[in-house]
Amino acid sequence: MKKRKIPMRKDIVTGEMAPKKELVRIVRDSDGHVSIDETGKESGRGAYISINVEIARKAKAEHTFEKVFSTTLDDNFYDDLIAYVDHKQARKELFEDGQ
Repeated sequence: MKKRKIPMRKDIVTGEMAPKKELVRIVRDSDGHVSIDETGKESGRGAYISINVEIARKAKAEHTFEKVFSTTLDDNFYDDLIAYVDHKQARKELFEDGQ
């Protein structure tokens, strides 16, 4: 049986490659709005970050997404990102422990 190819993406904060399912996609649409892409299918330019709260905090400290998308973002975006990543990380740990 043929093995399926696992799509890999680069975490923009650490520069490490990881499977797409282990990352969160942040997207800038054609109007310039930056948001968290929960489905991974929204149209626009995307950038990925690992599901790790420490990496999300590092992105906030370094204003990573402002540099990547060439725009200005307020701290509320980064706070929402940290909360979202924290939630995803907790779900990941919960369901991995159950297996």
